[in-house]
Amino acid sequence: MTEGILDKDSVPPLGARGLLVIRLSAMGDVAMTVPVLIALTQTYPHLKITALTKAFFEPILSQIPNVTVYKAEVEARHKGILGLWKLYEELKAKEIDAVADLHNVLRSTILKQFFRFQGVPFLQMDKDRKGKKVLTAAKNKKFKPLKPMHLRYADVFGALGFPVVLDNAHVLPKRKLALALKKKLGLHDTQYIGIAPFAAFDGKMYPINLMKKVVTQLNALGTHQLLLFGGGAAERQQLESWEQELAYCVSVVGKMNFADELGLISNLSLMLAMDSGNAHLAAMYGVQTITLWGVTHPYAGFSPFGQPESNALLADRDKYPLIPTSVYGNKFPEGYDHAMETIAPEQVIRKIKEVLLSEKPMP
Repeated sequence: MTEGILDKDSVPPLGARGLLVIRLSAMGDVAMTVPVLIALTQTYPHLKITALTKAFFEPILSQIPNVTVYKAEVEARHKGILGLWKLYEELKAKEIDAVADLHNVLRSTILKQFFRFQGVPFLQMDKDRKGKKVLTAAKNKKFKPLKPMHLRYADVFGALGFPVVLDNAHVLPKRKLALALKKKLGLHDTQYIGIAPFAAFDGKMYPINLMKKVVTQLNALGTHQLLLFGGGAAERQQLESWEQELAYCVSVVGKMNFADELGLISNLSLMLAMDSGNAHLAAMYGVQTITLWGVTHPYAGFSPFGQPESNALLADRDKYPLIPTSVYGNKFPEGYDHAMETIAPEQVIRKIKEVLLSEKPMP
């Protein structure tokens, strides 16, 4: 069977109610399932959806009505072939009528073989590896947009017999901030801008000295508290130094659990992030999100949901014509590590002011 296509014998039975959705990682990819699952549950309220993901990501998906999270312990009791068989046995009890694999990796492919024993329809997302290879090629590059990831997810449900139409209203509602959390973080009764200056790979991280200039200029405006997001000891140390130096900066690293962090993100007026997970976490709440792109590019299909193209600030392709050099920002030729320096701090500040002054927030 061709990847991403069901044959006629794989169509789920009419009236199917139990749907397993697989997306084990990473954080941004899991967050991108949210608008699609919201559209799915609103269009087909009879569906009982089980979302298979890692325990850490449960707060992302557990906010969606009719979705129950099942935690995959892939480094413990679900590790290896025998562990995946155990996972399959556990999932069988959930009365699964069809499986939507939004990850399409070795683990989920092994699960696919197990579900075939039951005759359960199992459709895997088409990752379009060939298209990504051509888009990121150094020679014979075809610089054209690939299908957005949200639509790839939606295609899987459509092929399973549950087509959905996405719109910008398919986002999670803002969550109420607990007074205790506001007091703990030292938050004022004002508006907040989130700033997430880090990324998994250097190729898609804005130079820290330039980000410091952006943060310093925003701090000088005095109109918003600046909430700084990151993780790990080195990032925490960097952000806490800004917090100590700049009056309106608050580092939130290590000060709350992930569920509370999501609630905080939902209350932002704006998020400034890299091509990274924090951008997608903000977008799933309908928060206006500005993203900075280095050796990656929105054409690979990983733009945050519902954001206008103008909210993506891109490195100069006239100077760096091989962009995108990779999908994940981990591969680039010599000299391309300076590509993001072509995005001036003043350009970022102008865009932030423009978005904040726009006529109305996103739904």
